[in-house]
Amino acid sequence: MDAVSTERIRDVALLGHGGVGKTTLVEALLLRAGVIGRMGRVEDGTTTCDTEPEAQRRCMSLGTAVAPFDWTVDGVTHRVNLIDTPGHDDFVAAATSALDVVDLAVLVVSATDGVEPGTERAWAACEAAGVPRLVFVTKEDKQNADFHAVLDQLRDRFGAAVHALELPIGEESAFHGVADLLTDTDTAYDDDGTTHPIEPPADLAEEQHELHDALVEDVVTDDDDQLERYLAGDVPAPPELERTLAHEVLTGAIVPVLVSSAVTGVGVDKLADAIVHLGPPPRPARILVGGQETEVPADPAGEPLVHVFRTIAEEFVGQISLLKVLSGTLRPDDRLTNAATGAEERLHGLFRLRGKEHLVASAAPAGDLVAVAKLTGSPAGTLLARPGRPVALPGAPPPPPAYTIAVRAASPSDEDKLSDALRRLVAEDTALRVETQPETGQVLLHGSGDTHVQVAIERLSRKFGVAVEPEEVRIPYRETIKAPASAEGKLKKQSGGHGQFAVAQLRVFPAPRGSGFTFVDKIVGGAIPRNYLPAVEKGIEEAMRAGGPHGHPVVDVQVECVDGKYHSVDSSDMAFRTAAALGLKEALAAAGTVVLEPISALVVRVPEGHQGDVLADLAARRGRVQRTDMLDDGTHEIEALVPASELRRYVIDLRSLTGGRGTFTVTHDHYDVLPDHLLPA
Repeated sequence: MDAVSTERIRDVALLGHGGVGKTTLVEALLLRAGVIGRMGRVEDGTTTCDTEPEAQRRCMSLGTAVAPFDWTVDGVTHRVNLIDTPGHDDFVAAATSALDVVDLAVLVVSATDGVEPGTERAWAACEAAGVPRLVFVTKEDKQNADFHAVLDQLRDRFGAAVHALELPIGEESAFHGVADLLTDTDTAYDDDGTTHPIEPPADLAEEQHELHDALVEDVVTDDDDQLERYLAGDVPAPPELERTLAHEVLTGAIVPVLVSSAVTGVGVDKLADAIVHLGPPPRPARILVGGQETEVPADPAGEPLVHVFRTIAEEFVGQISLLKVLSGTLRPDDRLTNAATGAEERLHGLFRLRGKEHLVASAAPAGDLVAVAKLTGSPAGTLLARPGRPVALPGAPPPPPAYTIAVRAASPSDEDKLSDALRRLVAEDTALRVETQPETGQVLLHGSGDTHVQVAIERLSRKFGVAVEPEEVRIPYRETIKAPASAEGKLKKQSGGHGQFAVAQLRVFPAPRGSGFTFVDKIVGGAIPRNYLPAVEKGIEEAMRAGGPHGHPVVDVQVECVDGKYHSVDSSDMAFRTAAALGLKEALAAAGTVVLEPISALVVRVPEGHQGDVLADLAARRGRVQRTDMLDDGTHEIEALVPASELRRYVIDLRSLTGGRGTFTVTHDHYDVLPDHLLPA
């Protein structure tokens, strides 16, 4: 694919609920553009964008995929860089991350199902990112398709900015054409995909003309000159209206709604036309320069600046990095510097990625999306620039994980490779997080849901050759002493040569929750020499880490060393460490301990109508509600303290309770006493 000028590039993301037909729409656009000879099917695993076995088995997209194509309108060729995004709840982070590199979002909505939770999430993400939108209603050929009902839903949920730009001619199996409300013309589609103009059908003509007049009136209100002419009876020509509408799309004043069937191809070409005519060319990128946020124009003659926005591990090629050229023009063998580390990166060969196809690129101007192999030192989120340029991305941190499992290597050979494989896995999917739980020793894999982490496990095996076995996450319980206690720790051994002798008299007290461990020296008269007291403290700390009577690490105690004995020859640091540990264990056994469980701070946001169900569910989880508020958008926000053990499957249960519309964040807050009847065996 030859390079095109920056002003003719359109970077577009397809967003929406899972199963609405985004990947099928990509196939229809590629077919219409002449890029592929026949449409693949999601059900058969033959689509351009779903190339990984995990996606093909599940018949759904699991990550972003780029599908570029050229589209010629009025003799001018444009480059459309489509980004297909997943709609499943577990992969929302991948979908919204695409908004960092596009200038237009197409919200795909099913004509049979209407506005769904994924539609609402995508709309909110576009608003937060400041990305202009089109709405594309597809599946208009399916049974129970109802464009007008969907349009009413869109207006009800998202406001008066939503305007129909097209009407369907026919519906369900009779859908065979599109009425363009801006030009007030109608197009019919034949079975072979050819089109021809027709007169408005009698049952549509009146509505079409009324909506055309209303749309034109709304469009011209954004342009004083056009408005003045319109009021004088001079209606601007469609090309003029189109330019004004493009500006209103850019500002969000109007969100046009188009209609089609990706399967039959009716209306698909109209979407490509709308992307070219109404979608903005590459907009300035917002970056940090010396810590200050600034805009960098998409200037092909400017200083080179490249955003690495995704990395993909391919079995035979290795790591592939997807790039957006923010400024300048990229060419093969260019050398740029990682702005964060200062390391030099050589861009050996540029290509455009379309599914599994690598299309050689001779150059990539500002605004274009390309790929390069083997940038191993520049993960997703990296900026590449000239040396010495202090630039960074202002991006928000990744969403906190919502679901966690523990993994262990399936064999000793896998154990040796596990750490590196997990590192490469997280580099490819930045919504994943890996950590080792220090108290249980488990390797924890955090993700957005059960499907997300299951896919990650499958990729570990297929891509990196490491088999792991999932296991339940062990809760990091702790324990603390119930009441004050005194004990003597004594070590006396004699086995030839120097012996081992130490005595430490200890008093142990409960300490405030969360205070940890305090050691107090109350030795008088030199009963224990000062040089041995650090060993006494260290021995107590070791015994606390080793666990109390219930086997969990001990916390929140104050230990006073009040007396002791030593021997000038047989005493040593090791002897006093051992004696102190024995004394602490004796004190804990004498006074008894309580088990402490981690308590999480949970913030839940749910639509109106679901608050009661969520509150009842939190009560069943031993949650203590701290606050409930209604936010400006009508959602309810609930803050509660809930035991961590009760939240292991909360992401799954909340989606079930709220029809996928509830969201939450969870952070560790404190430890509290575990009721005796819930003590782990």
